[in-house]
Amino acid sequence: MGSMRLHPTSIKDLNEIESEPFVDERGRFSRLFCEQAFAVIRPELHFVQINLSETRKCGTLRGLHYQQAPAAEAKLIRCTRGRVFDVAVDLRQDSATFLSWHAVELAEDNDRGFFIPEGFAHGFQTLSDNVQLLYMHTVAWQPQCEAGLRYDDPRIGIRWPTAVTHISNKDQSYRLLDEAFVGFCP
Repeated sequence: MGSMRLHPTSIKDLNEIESEPFVDERGRFSRLFCEQAFAVIRPELHFVQINLSETRKCGTLRGLHYQQAPAAEAKLIRCTRGRVFDVAVDLRQDSATFLSWHAVELAEDNDRGFFIPEGFAHGFQTLSDNVQLLYMHTVAWQPQCEAGLRYDDPRIGIRWPTAVTHISNKDQSYRLLDEAFVGFCP
């Protein structure tokens, strides 16, 4: 009843998730997470916190956020209402794809998810009004470990699909990366 597949991206350890819902005359059933399916890439994957993000307006940008060690976290993200352009940026200091980014469109009706491992920053832009994102985290949020990157940092060069219409003061105030930024080791 409903299955899921993991699709590796061009960035090592970053995976798109595709669910295949079971549909009949009653409606549909979708598997959002399956420990057995994830065991191939993360045998001991354990989520400790599940959060729901709601964003009202199309064009809103949230991010780019990450937690530093010792609270570096992996995330599994699903869109339960609306549509988003969801982005992960590789911040692992020894990675061949350091500062590379990958985006996936998540929507309530496209049965996709995004698995973002430790060592990545995450952000999204809403492509519709009234968006809900479901986040599953491997580590509880720790405010002292919270950090972020500018969404428009030229060193990263994310091509957002539309103009940014809403962004928090905090997200807009992150500093641009300089040459001293070498990433981190989760």
